[in-house]
Amino acid sequence: MADPMNPPNLLLVLHDVAPQTWGDYQPFVEAVDALGEVPMTWLVVPNFHKHNDLQEHPGFRRVLTRRLTRGDELALHGYFHCDDAPTPITPRDWFMRRIYTHEGEFYSLSQETALARLHAGIEVFHRYHWPLEGFVAPAWLMSEGTRQALRQLPLSYTSDSQHLYRLPDFTAFDAPGLVWSARSAWRRGLSKFVSDQREQRWQQAPVIRLGLHPVDMRHEFSRTYWLQTLKRLLDEGRVPLTKSRWLALQSERMGRAA
Repeated sequence: MADPMNPPNLLLVLHDVAPQTWGDYQPFVEAVDALGEVPMTWLVVPNFHKHNDLQEHPGFRRVLTRRLTRGDELALHGYFHCDDAPTPITPRDWFMRRIYTHEGEFYSLSQETALARLHAGIEVFHRYHWPLEGFVAPAWLMSEGTRQALRQLPLSYTSDSQHLYRLPDFTAFDAPGLVWSARSAWRRGLSKFVSDQREQRWQQAPVIRLGLHPVDMRHEFSRTYWLQTLKRLLDEGRVPLTKSRWLALQSERMGRAA
């Protein structure tokens, strides 16, 4: 039975947020807004694939600023969201960077390069007066150099597909997440099957993350799944929070228990 003092939570996270992808997300965001107060975490890419620089899109920046006034959170999601490192050499790196994803921007970066790119992203947020607490690497892939760089920066958290990590010590918090591969009909069918199984397994989990991507919004089947799943989890009593707010609550609880 759920603890009324600590109700289970829900984290709605929009990946790959950029001027290019806003058209995909807008109808879904409007549908979520119609449900009431459902705070979202927007993973913002400063220059998506090197041709969507936020500086050139003042209208979209105003959209993001307005989301902050609604209680949403903006987090840094890479800088270019594309892998521009030298060609991979080892079979493992080839698989991770050419089969698993072409967008693992921070997968192979040195500490120096990762730090420079993170500083550039932080500067973008400061320029537009956007609060910044979190960084999420594209495809959740981080080199050891990236991890060392994150330890040096004034950020509160990072994450992978199943955890949030408090910085700078990388304290791990279980935060299981649903995510789809929606590029083809068979992938969407398999994603729904896997997600249904995981949701059943996580019924008693203190938190569930919904990790949405722009391609999910381009297909009625996947778009409908996410909206129905969100409604169902809300009806079951899960309280929606941003990632930073949820992590802050965990730290507060740990402090009280100490």
